[in-house]
Amino acid sequence: MSSSSVEEIPEQTDLFTQDGVLLKACLGRPVNELNSIGMLCIVQNPDASKSIEWRPNDLITIDSTQDQDWALVNTIRRRQRTLSDNLTADYATARARIIKIPLKELQSFRITHKNQQMNFSCKLGVWQSTFYFQHGNAEIFVAYLKNHVKTARSSRDKNTYMVVESTEETRALNRSFTELDLFTENTTDVVWNIVSNLKERPYETTMEAFSKLTNIVYYGNEANGKRDVSEDVADLLTKSMVAAEEAHSVTKSDEYEVISVKPTLPPRPCIPRSTPLSTEKWEGLQDPLGRVAEVEGVKQLIFRGGVAHSIRKHVWKYILDYYPWHMTHAEVKALQKKKTDEYYCMKLQWRTMTEGQENRFTEYRDRKSLVEKDVNRTDRTHPYFAGDNNENLVTLQDILMTYVMYNFDLGYVQGMSDILAPLLLLLDNEVDSFWCFVGFMEKIATNFDLDQAGMKLQLLQLQQLLMFACPDLAQHLASKDSGNMYFCFRWLLVWFKREFSHPDIMRLWEVLWTGLPCSNFHLFICVAILDAEKEVLISKDYGFTEILKHVNDLSMRLDVDKVLSSAEGIYHQIISAPHLTDQIRVIIGLTPLGTSVHSDDGDSTRTEGDSTQANGYTRI
Repeated sequence: MSSSSVEEIPEQTDLFTQDGVLLKACLGRPVNELNSIGMLCIVQNPDASKSIEWRPNDLITIDSTQDQDWALVNTIRRRQRTLSDNLTADYATARARIIKIPLKELQSFRITHKNQQMNFSCKLGVWQSTFYFQHGNAEIFVAYLKNHVKTARSSRDKNTYMVVESTEETRALNRSFTELDLFTENTTDVVWNIVSNLKERPYETTMEAFSKLTNIVYYGNEANGKRDVSEDVADLLTKSMVAAEEAHSVTKSDEYEVISVKPTLPPRPCIPRSTPLSTEKWEGLQDPLGRVAEVEGVKQLIFRGGVAHSIRKHVWKYILDYYPWHMTHAEVKALQKKKTDEYYCMKLQWRTMTEGQENRFTEYRDRKSLVEKDVNRTDRTHPYFAGDNNENLVTLQDILMTYVMYNFDLGYVQGMSDILAPLLLLLDNEVDSFWCFVGFMEKIATNFDLDQAGMKLQLLQLQQLLMFACPDLAQHLASKDSGNMYFCFRWLLVWFKREFSHPDIMRLWEVLWTGLPCSNFHLFICVAILDAEKEVLISKDYGFTEILKHVNDLSMRLDVDKVLSSAEGIYHQIISAPHLTDQIRVIIGLTPLGTSVHSDDGDSTRTEGDSTQANGYTRI
């Protein structure tokens, strides 16, 4: 890119990014820029200030070619997109569409449409921009935003949050008092006194502020030109109480000094593993027609002990959403026929493609070549895939190529052959393996996002979880340039496939497929493995290279039952902690504090409290 044609952009740091965010409205922007998909970020600017930034996807695509830091851990092949020759003009045009909201100017934000839409305001009574979260996960963005701004819920609308920025507190109070005309004396002096006194006498000062507000007329008076000031009063009271509570957390008196103590986690319980789901139990959970009514009960049993190998071939088809739990034996048989026909129809699509068609279909040709290369090096030491002219390798390749036709948007990405191999090994059937692979990919599809947003989010959440559960190890890793958790990339990408033997990975996967006790339990597996290695990593003062080598050397040396037991203990230790942050609550599947839970009609009905039961999981 020519520096003469594009002004060099100062470097900034992304603190958090969330993809799949649609721009619905923005003051001053042309209509043709609306309804564009992009990424919503929290960034730190070169001057250390922070902003909310929305970037269109076409800019992200261009920038991704220059993302050298992330390329260091990019162990999967990038899917290529064609860029125009006029890259400089495209880049400048895309950058002009960036929307930036400085946090120091942010006054309020609102969450609506069942946590799918956010409005931002930098001016009282005006929503300058509106964003729609396609994946319905606005609460995740809010949880991270609250780490950078102080907020207080509006008394008028529980879905609206007022920003109480300490650096702006004096100006905000001064402006409020001036507009409300509360005091006959100089408002600047009054504000300074209130802010100062809040530190010395938090509750008394707040009550004095309340008393001064009692003389305000809360209803508009058009005759004398005064507007309705109830909204300003509500915000002012909220800000005063928040400031009072924060100031009161560390105070002094003549007799006592209250000192903040770093919170500690409760003891970690030791939870032994149970026996696998047996044939007798499985048959007992089905009615005479073959339907399974107690689905959550089955998942509980699988989570506690896995599945007996003798019935894995059958149970996996249910837990991977190939067979619906409510179907009878007759309905399952009819479904098998339908799915078999569907599979071979898709397979025929690529098998009948001519050489000329392939030559004109670059993306298909590239994916086919990559599948062929990966299949020839997948689990070749296992007897099922060993040797030359192995028919099982042909089947593995056929399934992956048919998946390319099934989901061409995703296609094939390096690592998928690792996911499929154990399924084919167990099921030993092409059609069954394909549909179970489809079910598995539905659970981990974000691992293979084009912009790798799913992997980046998981690595960030793993970093936060480790800091909460094992702060000493997290701090050591950070001091050794390993705090980004890149060395866990392989673990997360293929769900520990290369860390455990085939029998053990089958046990681990079926436990994770239950979604218990939360959908991010695989992150607890990571923490459990790292926690077991904590003493070695810290005592030997391993640096970046040694940490990476040590983690890679753990492959095939891990005890799956010990890891699962430890991970469950860490989960219970964390969920029992009284000081859960919103970040951790989001990771373990709890609603962030102060976030409303909506009913189907969109009305806010309740606020989620702490719970030791998530996703139907109960400790046995």
